[in-house]
Amino acid sequence: MLYLDHAATTVLRPEAREAMVPYLGEKYGNPSGLHEVSRRAKHAIETAREQAAELIGAARPLEIVFTGGGTEADNLAVAGAALAGGGRGGVVTTAVEHEAVLETARFVSRLGCPVSIVGVDRSGRIDPDEVAAAVSPETAVVSVMTANNETGTLLDVGDAARAVRAARPDVAVHTDAVQAFISEDVTVTSTGADLIALASHKLGGPKGVGMLYVRSGVELEPVVHGGGQELGRRSGTHNVAGIVGMVAAMERCVADRDRFRSRIGAARDRFEAALRQGRPDVVVNAPPDGRLVQHSHLRFPGVSAETLLIRLDQSGVAASAGSACQSGAVTTSHVLEAMGFGGTEAAECVRFSFGWVTVPDDGDHAAKQVLAVLEELA
Repeated sequence: MLYLDHAATTVLRPEAREAMVPYLGEKYGNPSGLHEVSRRAKHAIETAREQAAELIGAARPLEIVFTGGGTEADNLAVAGAALAGGGRGGVVTTAVEHEAVLETARFVSRLGCPVSIVGVDRSGRIDPDEVAAAVSPETAVVSVMTANNETGTLLDVGDAARAVRAARPDVAVHTDAVQAFISEDVTVTSTGADLIALASHKLGGPKGVGMLYVRSGVELEPVVHGGGQELGRRSGTHNVAGIVGMVAAMERCVADRDRFRSRIGAARDRFEAALRQGRPDVVVNAPPDGRLVQHSHLRFPGVSAETLLIRLDQSGVAASAGSACQSGAVTTSHVLEAMGFGGTEAAECVRFSFGWVTVPDDGDHAAKQVLAVLEELA
C-alpha cells in the first residue's frame, strides 16, 4: 500500500513509541495521586509540558494545556473564550476552518454568542483586513487556522492577528495549527496567537491526545468538567503515555523540518509534474507559493473522485476525497464551497498528502498509479 493520506493521520514515529512504552507498563501511575507511583507519572507530564512550551516558544510551561486531541483543543479555545466569565462573547472565524471550530462556533451561537464567518478567495486565502473588520465590540475570540486541512493552503494568521490587535487588543486570537506543525515554524511568535491547537497523530505521535497553548492572562471557560486537572482548564485523568509520546514526536518534528520540507516537497512536486504531463487538465487547488509542502489537492475534470479513490485503493494507493459522506448523504466540502467550487467540481477533487516516511520516488510511483487508473476510467 502506498499511503498518501498522512493529513488524516500519519505513521507513529519510533521516538514517540519508545517514549510511550514505560508508561504502558511499569510506570502506570495516575498523576493525580500523592504517592511515589503517581509522582513519577506527574513528573513525566510536567517534563513534557516544559518541553512543549520550549518547542512553541511559550513563556511559561503552565501555558500548555494537554487535551484529548486537536478537536477538543479547538473546542476549548473557541467555546472557552466565548463563554469565559459567564459571558456570551462573539466569535469571528473563517469559512474554511475545520469542523471542530465551525461546529463549536455554531454551538455557542445557539447559546447567544454572535458569530461572524469571513469568506476566502478561490485559492482558500483570507484577507487579514476583512478578518479585523468583522471584529465587533462583542467579539471575544478570532479563530484563523494556520493551514487548511483539505487543500493545504496557508492562511495569513500572523497578519490577521496583527490586524485584529490593532482594532481590538483585548480580543483573543486562536489558530488551529494541527496540519501545519509538522512542516511549518509554528510558534507563539510566528503565529501571533494567544491560543494554538495541536494534535499528536498528525505529526507522528499517538492518536487521542493534543494540546492547547493558552497565553497567560487569557481566560477560558472549561468545556470538560470534573476533577479539575490542568489547573481547572481541562478535567480528566491524564493520558500519560500519549502526552509523552506527543511531545517526543513534536521534538522530532522540529529537528526534522528541513529534511521534511526538502524530501517531501520533492516527492509532491514530482508527483504533480508527472500527473500534469500525462493529464494536462489536472488542476491544483491551492496557490503554488502558499501551501503546505505535504499537500496535493487536485481536481480531475470529468472524473468522479469517489470512483477514482475506490480504484486507487484497489491498486494499492490510499488517498482521500475533497467531499465527504456524512450520515449517508454525500455533501459538498464546506471548504471547496467557500472557495467557490460547484457541486460537480467539488466531486472531482482528491487530496493526496505525503508524510515523514515518504521518499521522493513515491511521487513518481503514485503518479504512475493514478495515471494508469485514469486511463482505465477513460
